[in-house]
Amino acid sequence: MRRLLVLIPALVWAQNPAAPPAAPKPAAKTAATSSAAKKTAPAPKTAPKPMTDEEKTIYALGLSMYRSLTQFDLSPAELDIVKKSLTDAAAGKPAVDIQTWGPKIQDLATKRGAQALTKQKTASTTYLAKAASQTGAQKSPSGLIYRELVAGKGASPKATDIVKVNYKGDLIDGTEFDSSYKRGEPAQFPLSNVIKCWTEGVQKMKVGGKAQLVCPADIAYGDSGRPGIPGGATLVFEIELLEIGGAPAAK
Repeated sequence: MRRLLVLIPALVWAQNPAAPPAAPKPAAKTAATSSAAKKTAPAPKTAPKPMTDEEKTIYALGLSMYRSLTQFDLSPAELDIVKKSLTDAAAGKPAVDIQTWGPKIQDLATKRGAQALTKQKTASTTYLAKAASQTGAQKSPSGLIYRELVAGKGASPKATDIVKVNYKGDLIDGTEFDSSYKRGEPAQFPLSNVIKCWTEGVQKMKVGGKAQLVCPADIAYGDSGRPGIPGGATLVFEIELLEIGGAPAAK
């Protein structure tokens, strides 16, 4: 059974046809109306105050908490309950007893996880069929759908090689879950040390090229998923192969 990833136990966010009536004359402007208009004019919007580094870290805490909740497949109304529970807990006035209801969280996680898995697999089946029908798409026996975006002119790597790449990864709904571009530096790693979809797909590329890899869950993270990646999720990567060889980047 997959370990529950909740960070806080009770996580708790009729007209005359002969002649139409004359249009009314606009009211004459007076000093009083001009003055009133000035008084009711909306105040100019001010730009939001930038967050400090500490505030950004606290914001990231919230993002991490949300990722841990993805296994529950919560509706917007249910997320509002979670927000309320956080507020109530902070005020020291929880609406339910954690000792009574806390132990039921794991059962809810198991139930909702199964529902979310079925939903992901159904959506993935439709997406994969559409992706495979795109011009230039190649579907391999493993299920990988490979599509060249920019042709490379260099060599192709082997599974035993170390590669340097820039990439971004999305879920099929367009949610980005990872990006070397946003980190500001390429990733470097042994090609044998990544998900099967990458090991197979990057070997089809040439240095200087760019490709899209559509990876079914079976050759990605399977039914268990990862934080931010639901179980059974099909993943979509855009990858640029920059180099072959060299030492892996330090962690």
